[in-house]
Amino acid sequence: MAEPNDDNKDNKSAFTSKVWMVGGILSLIIIILLLFKTLFSVVLLTLAGILMAIYFHGLAGLLHRWLHLPYKVSVLLSVLLNFILLAGFFWFVGARLQDQVTQLSETLPRTISHAKDWLKQYPAGDKVAEYLNSSGDTGKSVSILKKFFSSSFGILSDVYIILLLGLFFTASPKVYKKGVIRLLPPQAKEKGDQIMDKMHRVLKDWIKGQLFGFMFIAVLTAIGLWIMGMPLILTLALIAGLMNFIPNFGPIIALVPALLLALMQGTDTALLVFGLYTGIQVVQSAVTQPLIQKKMVSMPPALVIFGQVAMGLLSGFWGVLLATPVIAVLMTLVDQLYIKQQHDDH
Repeated sequence: MAEPNDDNKDNKSAFTSKVWMVGGILSLIIIILLLFKTLFSVVLLTLAGILMAIYFHGLAGLLHRWLHLPYKVSVLLSVLLNFILLAGFFWFVGARLQDQVTQLSETLPRTISHAKDWLKQYPAGDKVAEYLNSSGDTGKSVSILKKFFSSSFGILSDVYIILLLGLFFTASPKVYKKGVIRLLPPQAKEKGDQIMDKMHRVLKDWIKGQLFGFMFIAVLTAIGLWIMGMPLILTLALIAGLMNFIPNFGPIIALVPALLLALMQGTDTALLVFGLYTGIQVVQSAVTQPLIQKKMVSMPPALVIFGQVAMGLLSGFWGVLLATPVIAVLMTLVDQLYIKQQHDDH
């Protein structure tokens, strides 16, 4: 008569074991995902440091060829020159730039309110204004934006880490490269060295393209805004140039403050500013971007957008900013390790 009770106890024991097993597996998955997120943020900061080192060595190569200095002296001069230029920029322009940024932050709330009033003049715009005024939707949008543009450890800590890594990588790049190659099995060392050289060239070309794009967009934007008589030209031009480092989303982000300020001066000015920013992007896409992309890995636009969204949600600001070089590195790895291997086999 005790057998049914024993069966029930066995069933309960088996069920409890399964619950604990499922709970343990889920906990392990969550821990792995959290570790992956943290480690991925560290990987992005490391990549940013590598990009800084590549930039310093690229400039050092130019100084070495032009001035015929020893390469180590050129590297040191490259680092010092950048810090001197940065310090000089903030010394001569910093106060003016700070005033413009402060003025922009004080003006934006009024311009947003003015833009909402302007939208309410039109039937479709009135609905948009009501949507923007709804607290729930606004809170959700702000929350998403904060998540999208948050940093790993705080922006100052991130910059400090990137700066340190960049200087260490600049000082002795071969040490770190040899360290990675030593981790590979003997038969893969030569191939690993070739792949790392290829990734170095890809990232170097990306940096060249971004710097050229920054100068192109910042200068044209400043000239266009100056002709229109817009305020805060320096700040808006710098924002436009810096946002070039973020494909797809950057130009839209750069347009928003300029458009809001233009609306304060009238609808015609806003349309002119919109036309200016759009025209610059069209010229860059049609003329300069193909020249920049010639030497780089060809990346499908949809893949870049997917990478930016996924990495932005995963790692915030650095994910959005570094999505393109990460995708370029991954595509280089796929090309070298899989596609070329397939061709060699055939």
